[in-house]
Amino acid sequence: MSHHYSGPDFGFPRGDARLDLTDLFAFPKPGDAGKSILIMDVHPSAAKKPPGPTTAEPFAPEAIYELKIDTDGDAVANIAYRVRFAYSEGGAQTATLYRVDGAQAAATGDGGLAIVEGAPVSTGPVARVTDAGDYRFFAGWRSDPFFCDVEGAKNNLQFTGDDFFADKDVCSIVLEVPNSVLGRKRVGLWARTLRDAGGVWIQADRGALPLQVAFLVGEERDAYLAGEPAEDSRFLPVFAHAFEHTGGYTPEEARRLAGTLLPDMLSYDPTRPARFPGNGRTLTDNVGDVFLTVLTNGRVPGEKIAAHSDLLVEFPYLGPPHTTVVVPT
Repeated sequence: MSHHYSGPDFGFPRGDARLDLTDLFAFPKPGDAGKSILIMDVHPSAAKKPPGPTTAEPFAPEAIYELKIDTDGDAVANIAYRVRFAYSEGGAQTATLYRVDGAQAAATGDGGLAIVEGAPVSTGPVARVTDAGDYRFFAGWRSDPFFCDVEGAKNNLQFTGDDFFADKDVCSIVLEVPNSVLGRKRVGLWARTLRDAGGVWIQADRGALPLQVAFLVGEERDAYLAGEPAEDSRFLPVFAHAFEHTGGYTPEEARRLAGTLLPDMLSYDPTRPARFPGNGRTLTDNVGDVFLTVLTNGRVPGEKIAAHSDLLVEFPYLGPPHTTVVVPT
């Protein structure tokens, strides 16, 4: 499920679908090697327990949606992009994008330098895109690009090729940025959501690499979702145990593999082509097959599922939503 349903028992973190981080993507802009596309997907349109649609409200106004960027390899953010949402007089959501640097980027807080203000949030098939200098910004409902046989994953990895997400939607935050703002070298990326709890920001969800919460975290879920990449070494024994149990790895092999997945950051060099797991992640990378091959030590090579065919060749790259969402005013 990539990072979908990261709360307990295939639910949502803190019981709020809007705070559920689902996927993180990073790849060079097609046709322009000087820019990169960063995508943070949240809020699945359909719940698993109980089954049915989630709330029509795209994003939580009482939350922060944040993309963290480590530029010097210490698993601590040097740059952060924060997105806050509000309602306009007409009842539609608008977004403001902030950038913070240095110590502020590593901290938990609100505000920063406003890059985009009052950008409209899309709820229909037409993508409402906002340009601001060298940046492009989109936020709203889109077709979920993740492809996975969820029921097969839950049924002891007995896959049938049924893509649960083929007709599902997700709320996307898409940034087009010049590579110069990333430092023009390899960086580490992760995303997180935070919620205001009586004046204190509480981290609800976080992650970068797909499928780790679903298969490796186990009973440490709450601590993991509330944690920071710089502290991820404490989860090495938990990950290693999962590799030993599922893949039959020796303790030494399992710990080595665990070390390749922690800290939980997406490594990305904007000067090189993107392909998961070596560099970034594109919308068509079959991350499920990559992960399952490693998890099972080659015993389960894949799910027999292909990437979705409704992707766009231009910004914001994700296909239009399957359902037009009408938010009550």
